[in-house]
Formats: sequence, structure tokens, C-alpha cells
Amino acid sequence: MIDKTQPTATPTTLVWEVGTAYELFVSLQVLHAPEYYELRPSWAAGIRSRIPLIERTFLEEVVPFLNLPLSWIYRLSKPKDARAVFYALKQIEPADRGIALLDLRQSLRLESKRLLEIAKRRTWDKDDLAALVPILCKEEPIQSEEALIKYLDRWSHPDDFGKMLLLALQAYNQAFFEKEEQRVEPVLQAGLEHARQLSKHLGVLELITELSQGFRPTEEIGKELIIVPDFWMTPLISLEKISPDQKLFLFGARPSTTSAIPGDPVPDGLLRTLKALADPTRLKILRYLYQEELGPSELSRRLDLRGPTIIHHLRELRLAGLVILTLRGQEKRYRARLDALDSTNIDLKGFITNLSKDEPDPQ
Repeated sequence: MIDKTQPTATPTTLVWEVGTAYELFVSLQVLHAPEYYELRPSWAAGIRSRIPLIERTFLEEVVPFLNLPLSWIYRLSKPKDARAVFYALKQIEPADRGIALLDLRQSLRLESKRLLEIAKRRTWDKDDLAALVPILCKEEPIQSEEALIKYLDRWSHPDDFGKMLLLALQAYNQAFFEKEEQRVEPVLQAGLEHARQLSKHLGVLELITELSQGFRPTEEIGKELIIVPDFWMTPLISLEKISPDQKLFLFGARPSTTSAIPGDPVPDGLLRTLKALADPTRLKILRYLYQEELGPSELSRRLDLRGPTIIHHLRELRLAGLVILTLRGQEKRYRARLDALDSTNIDLKGFITNLSKDEPDPQ
């Protein structure tokens, strides 16, 4: 369904989209980088261990370098669920599956042309590695140069890559996502409805800031914004151009009172906020950011701390939804988002005073 909204710089149309197919790929990324999403590595490793060894090894070697296939999923027929993903992949020749899934022929990403050339040549060389390392090697150790070499060894055999891609995704679905899909679908529907209600009294940029828990875009959104709720990415977001006139906004819709890990009674959103507030440096940062908008370098000078240390603390505050992040070109600017403290207080009180029927009574 499509709604017209008030213009940012040019009129923007909101397109409402929901589907667990997005969740299939996001959850896969989360399980292969749990620390990045503030989840327990031991739990994620336990989930991955359920996948047969051959398929598990393949996923561990390729997932860190696979971008979310947002444009490919958006073009899927409804219902956009795991079954639709597997049906669509089976219609693609194995040698073309990876290329089609990542939309490399249409993608504007820097690495797309190089990966297409490698797939065509069915081999890679040191020039390919040198070109791709600065683009793809960002998070150690899972995106190290050594890990990229393993990925390129896989990618340079597109027939085998395509066959294993389908088999590995099916194995992951059977081991975990099949049941998970049923759990998250109602949350996604509720998240989409919440976004629709907010859009009735918020402009496009304000809507993005609210749904992202503190990300404030400054660039023009464009003609069409596709809004998609997501469970596993919470509280992070993805805002990606999927065509010259379209951007897709994937936002975290998991409530702060709901844990990402199935069966865990402690909501991770509440835990993340309390953890962020339990550090004296982060409390000092919030005091500065309450007074004015600042960047990492300014905070580094005021607190006499190294830049990487400040960036780490800012990321923890962003994950907790305690700061508003604004991108001005390549520069990141932050401001305190203290209204989040009110929600934290409510969530904390609700957790302490409400005992689920499924939990044992404390002795």
C-alpha cells in the first residue's frame, strides 16, 4: 500500500513492505557477527553448530562478505518469505545465483564490477585482492585479508558457489530459521503498523529518526522510500538506494521489552541501555552531548581520550538509542537523546514488577 507524504526537498512517496525473506538474510549476518549486534557469541555459535559441517563452513566463509540482497528481495513475489527465496533461487542457474542475489549487474557498489570480472574469468589474482581489501576488509577478524582470500576462492568457482549457496541457506533454514520465522512475523507486522501510524503526524526525515532510534539523515530521500520492519537488526538500520528513484529503509522493529534470543526473559534492549549507562566515560559524553552537537574528534579533545576509544563509546550509546546520529557528508555528529531514558525507566520497572507465567517464582 502506498501513501503520499509531505515533501523533504522533493515529494517522497512511502511504500510499506513486510516480509520474513529480509529476516532470513539479516539473521544470518547477525549470527556470524553477534558481538557487533551485542549478542552472546556462545549462543550464536551454538545455533551455527546445528548446521551440517560442509554448509556451515561455506556460510562462515562467505556471509561476512555478502551484502544484504535488499533489491533482490524487494523484487520477489509475495509472500516474501523463506519459501519464496528458495523457489526464486532454484529458478536461477547455479553459476548466476550469487551474481543475481547480490544484484551485481545493476549495483553501484565499488566492488561489484571486480566481482563480476572474477566470476567471468573464474579466477582471481593479486590485483583483485589489492582492489577489494580496502572495500571489503573492515571488521577483524571475520573480514580480514585471510578471510577474503577464502571468499574469493569460493567466488571464483561460480557454479559450485551457486550450488552451495542454495544448499547452505536451506540447511540454515532447517536448523534455525524455519521456527524463528514463525516467532518474528507478528513482530514485523506490528512494527509496520506502528510505522504507518507514526507517518500520519511525522515528516519523512522525522519518521526515519524515530524508527531508527536516533539516526537523522541529512540527504534528500528521493521520490520513493520503501519502509521495511526488521527484527534481528534492531536497533541498527539500513538505508540503501536500490534504484535511481528508490531507497529502501530497513529499520529495527523489535520492541525494547522483547529479547532477540528465543526464550531469554531479559530483553536485550533494556540490558544494552543499562550497560551503556553503567560507564562513567559514557555518562560524561552524554553530558557534553546534552549541551551541544559534537563529533568524535571534539569529544576526544574534551575528554583527553584517543579517537578509537571515543568511537567505541559512541557506538555503545548509539546501540542503546541514547544519541542522535547525524551524517554531514563523511562527518558523524552526535546529540544526546535523553527522552530514551524515560522509556528505559518504564521498561526496567515493567521487567522487575511483571513475572511471566513461564518463569519460575523466585525463592
